[in-house]
Amino acid sequence: MTRIPLRGFGALPLALALVPLLAPGPARAAPAQAAEVKTLADAVGLVKVVEENRTGYAASRFPHWNAGELPSDGCDTRHEVLLAEAVVAPAAGAGCALTGGTWRSYQDGQEVTGTEALEVAHLVPLGEAWASGASGWSAARREAYANDQGAAATLVVVTARVNRQKAGQDPAGWLPPVPEAHCRYAGEWVTTKLRWRLTADNPEMEALKVLAEGPCEDTVVQYRPAP
Repeated sequence: MTRIPLRGFGALPLALALVPLLAPGPARAAPAQAAEVKTLADAVGLVKVVEENRTGYAASRFPHWNAGELPSDGCDTRHEVLLAEAVVAPAAGAGCALTGGTWRSYQDGQEVTGTEALEVAHLVPLGEAWASGASGWSAARREAYANDQGAAATLVVVTARVNRQKAGQDPAGWLPPVPEAHCRYAGEWVTTKLRWRLTADNPEMEALKVLAEGPCEDTVVQYRPAP
């Protein structure tokens, strides 16, 4: 059974059985709201199907990176995520400049030392979020989405190469090149859509159903709606 992790959920049993988790980051305060727990198939069924429209999208409509969860640490959201997901912690210098450290990019199975070849990616890309509901949000909510550290699924450390291959595609057009990552990826995708009340278009929904009813039928997702 695959469980989809949520950053900052305290002692809840959120370990992935099929894909090893990265080393835990700094402790976060656990929200009081109970997590919703669903099979992937049931979770997919909760996502509303709506035709997408990317008219008016620009990355600048999602301000990132902001001062992060702990402004006093001198690290923006991107650097805080890098620190939280490091397998071997890097050294943090002035301005949160990171040197050394090791990360595992689960989507392509690569272990990377140093940050030069890494990106902090929005699991559901900003353009996809815009097209599936975020176009109607306030600027403050789009900033909250773009910097969300309340759930580990929203932001993920991956190699720059795999992130550029994915670009703005949804699961109908792209899945991780490592088949063993497909179920975690699908679970995290649906987790993020539900957390932020985003919709899906028909091809995306059909691709998710194929995974949920086939190789990923044992995947379990846990999520909390975003504030």
